[in-house]
Amino acid sequence: MVSDQKLKGYFFLTPPLYFIPDLLPPGVCSLLNPAAIYANNEISLGDVEIYGFDYDYTLAQYSNLLHSMIFNTARDILIEQFKYPEGLRKYEYIPGFAIRGLHYDVHKSLLMKIDAFHYVQLGTAYQGLKPVPDEEVIEMYGGTQHIPLYQMSDFYGKGPSIKQFMDIFSLPEMTLLSSVTDYFMTHNIEYDQVHLYKDISDAIKDVHVKGMMYKWIEKDMEKYILHGDETYAVLNRLVNHNKKLFLITNSPFSFVDKGMKHMVGKNWRDLFDMVIVQADKPNFFTDRRKPFRKMDEKGSLHWDKISKLEKGKIYKQGNLFDFLRLTGWRGSKVLYFGDHLYSDLADLMLRHGWRTGAIVPELETEIRIINTEQYMHSLTWQQALTGLLERIRFQGFLFSWLNSKLFPSRSLSKNLFNPQFGSIFRTFHNPTYFSRRLIRFSDIYMASISCLLNYDVNFTFYPRRTPLQHEAPLWMDQAKQAKYLTWQINDCC
Repeated sequence: MVSDQKLKGYFFLTPPLYFIPDLLPPGVCSLLNPAAIYANNEISLGDVEIYGFDYDYTLAQYSNLLHSMIFNTARDILIEQFKYPEGLRKYEYIPGFAIRGLHYDVHKSLLMKIDAFHYVQLGTAYQGLKPVPDEEVIEMYGGTQHIPLYQMSDFYGKGPSIKQFMDIFSLPEMTLLSSVTDYFMTHNIEYDQVHLYKDISDAIKDVHVKGMMYKWIEKDMEKYILHGDETYAVLNRLVNHNKKLFLITNSPFSFVDKGMKHMVGKNWRDLFDMVIVQADKPNFFTDRRKPFRKMDEKGSLHWDKISKLEKGKIYKQGNLFDFLRLTGWRGSKVLYFGDHLYSDLADLMLRHGWRTGAIVPELETEIRIINTEQYMHSLTWQQALTGLLERIRFQGFLFSWLNSKLFPSRSLSKNLFNPQFGSIFRTFHNPTYFSRRLIRFSDIYMASISCLLNYDVNFTFYPRRTPLQHEAPLWMDQAKQAKYLTWQINDCC
């Protein structure tokens, strides 16, 4: 073991503190704005004539209290209807346990974070509520961290044995899966892992399909719905600039109507050219067979054939192909916003050429963490370490020492976001699989639609030109890395 005192001899300069700001990349010293809109693709709002919206977690943002209600109700369904052990009642929802975008291996009861290259991020694999040691994870997958594409995902994030949780509503489901698995493992109860997953999935589905969640929200909208005044401001501003608006949601009309009246006012439908409910996305975008049905305000369906979509009317089901035929709204003049990358955005972006905007509520919290001095310091330290590790041409004690300092720093950065799984956007080095899909399926992304209020209706978004790996970085050159690392080592020795 080489002492820090011996290493001190390799670094004979002690740079002053003013080297630290020089090492931070341009823009990091200036705090990021949580209310900004970020671009994956160049898009001019001046070219957009029609704005479309999902409802849940797009027009309507919900408080985290809803997750506890979903968890508790689904847990009780497991006990009372599926005859699961009564001891499960001691488990409560754990806010902040899971993050969106995780993958779940149904046959292994393993919840894990996977990066853009299909590798499990070590330290982020859980069976139940306990982490699985890295060596066990590697052994589970035949001596590798890599998960082949055919196992991981079809077009909508569902493989033969692995499911990706992309819905914000899936946070209670992941926590319930982990809690039930924890109970069985703790009590040494044998169970069928596939049955467990299916039962929990069905229990969660019951909460939504049977309308329980809708009743909770309708009963106390002040408690569950956030930022309603901002939703009104966005929609009203777009209409005042002669933009056409439409709504396509899987939620029933009575629920949407009450929520929109709460947020926007009793005449909310006057803002929209079209309102489509119970659309059955993502099938709405691919299945040509379901026709539009006109619906009255009491929920009764009409039997007449739909030959045009009229302003102020309510429509149920339907399909995108009829929608395009009846409206003529095609291509890049349409911008649609949704929170689910697969169900809301993927088909529209890849198959139909609409512009898409992803609503990512977690973005606000993550940016506030990125803006902290602790995170900036940790990131700079990691950049300095990795830069010097690349320069060392021998695998000696110095290399080992530097490497030993790198992993604790990575873990610190991860834990700032979430102690179990870290950031939804990044593994240690790479983007997450969630980030990969976010970049592929959305032109722009933001924390909420209220971010549109910060931009002119003709604003053009340009993606930032970040250096590719073969391009010379414009910040943190090797000399600065060495100076910063020298200061760090002298400081700690």
